[in-house]
Amino acid sequence: MIKKIHRLPKNINKLTSIQDYYHQQGTIPDTIIIDKNAVQPNIILIDYNQTELIRVQINNPEDCTNYLDTESVSWVDVQCLGNRDILERLGQVFNLHSLVLEDMVNMAERPKMEDYEDQLLIIARMVIPKERSYGFHSEQVNLVLGKHYLLTVQEEPEYDCFDGVRTRIEDNKGIIRKQGSDYLAYSLLDAIIDGFFPVLELYGERIQELEEEVIVKPTPQTLQQIYKIRRELLQLRRAIWPQRDAINSLIRDSSEIISDDVRIYLRDCYDHTVQVIDMVETYRELASGLMDVYLSAVSNKINEIMKLLTVVSSIFIPLTFVAGIYGMNFNTEKSPYNMPELNWYWGYPLCLGLMAVISGGLIIFSLQKGWPSNLFQIKLSKNKV
Repeated sequence: MIKKIHRLPKNINKLTSIQDYYHQQGTIPDTIIIDKNAVQPNIILIDYNQTELIRVQINNPEDCTNYLDTESVSWVDVQCLGNRDILERLGQVFNLHSLVLEDMVNMAERPKMEDYEDQLLIIARMVIPKERSYGFHSEQVNLVLGKHYLLTVQEEPEYDCFDGVRTRIEDNKGIIRKQGSDYLAYSLLDAIIDGFFPVLELYGERIQELEEEVIVKPTPQTLQQIYKIRRELLQLRRAIWPQRDAINSLIRDSSEIISDDVRIYLRDCYDHTVQVIDMVETYRELASGLMDVYLSAVSNKINEIMKLLTVVSSIFIPLTFVAGIYGMNFNTEKSPYNMPELNWYWGYPLCLGLMAVISGGLIIFSLQKGWPSNLFQIKLSKNKV
């Protein structure tokens, strides 16, 4: 028996359900703060076993109760958190601690794992690459794992990386329909971790483009792009590092909710997390190296300009000296030593000739030292690159 429903359209306007916040001083613990502009929740339930699958949209949280008492696996996916009443009713249906509800609506929560005896709370950070620009969408995902059920709470409905898991459940591919709720939780965590790789691949391509740009033609916009990449990579680092600790806690935890077979799969998920961390750290080092290369390129460009100006100045300074001397206009009638050259018939041509000889000598001296040729070679090498 299979009942299908349509998911929310992908072209809806993206609204942040719960804005990142921090409790003000003196706030009562387990306080639930809902943003007034948050989107109303959309609840989808998928109940399955090896032979049957039911997928329905839930309007009342109490409708989930009948599915939670069965031996089949029940996945309740809550998309958006814009209704406090529904959240509190979900808390009653799933017997959630008040602090669990608080963590769910706090979208600045650090990824972690907490054990509540018959339930496990897993908070993860999911990233999705943007379609038309560089960067990524970041979203908090909350998972409450029980014996035969899994409750997931997403920040908003437009972006997630769970379509592959949904397809495997509907098409009965792999062993997911033969396993329990703990394997479903592993599958979702694995999809979240694997979602980091497309994002990092885009950053690798962007860093390679910036390397060529920094070498060929660095601009202030290049510097802004480097700073932006470093800042976004820092966000990725903050998202993935605590998730490694959360997955490690799931592996080492002694809870009976997670079977030994699933712990083996979680070890593979942990390895993927470490791989993501290595890639993030590598790209952060490359971005820092780009900053050094940019500063070196700008410094070299300034040195080339100063070198050219020095060569030009060394030619014109002696000419300015000669012109300054003969511009004093002493009176030769008072003394024969007061610049007698002012009364010479060929005084002006001789002065110009002296300037030409000085300029020519300095140019020949510069050519012998190779200064202008070095400048030209640097410019040609840039054009070739």
